Amino acid sequence: MSGKCGSTWAFAGRVLAVWTLIAAAETLHGVLRGLWLAPAVGEAAAQRIGFAVGCAIVLGVATLSSRWLDAGTAARQWQAGAVWCALMAGFELLIGLARGFDAARIAAELDPSRGGPMAFGLLLMLAAPALGARLRRAWP
Repeated sequence: MSGKCGSTWAFAGRVLAVWTLIAAAETLHGVLRGLWLAPAVGEAAAQRIGFAVGCAIVLGVATLSSRWLDAGTAARQWQAGAVWCALMAGFELLIGLARGFDAARIAAELDPSRGGPMAFGLLLMLAAPALGARLRRAWP
């Protein structure tokens, strides 16, 4: 394919590829957190530490992949972020269901007033392509 439609499909493929990398890194991070960090510091502390590390993973991947992602305009960066946010929300829902969590538990993860960090993580996912592009421009 060539022209605008081809470049749109290529961009969509890159958006999906980078999100897949983020999801894989976050999944590995979650498994390692559960195996090693939670037993050492307790589940509540492991979740707080894990949230910070997860944010660093998202921003790191977004920054390192920003040139390849080729989202050169703010609109493209926010489009990519919206796709990443939606995909991650669905992924987290499926992971929660696979782990046997009920709707109330999953909703609690989304509610900051109940200690759930997921809403903040999804906001970061939305902004990550724009933040990553800005961070990448700051480095040679």
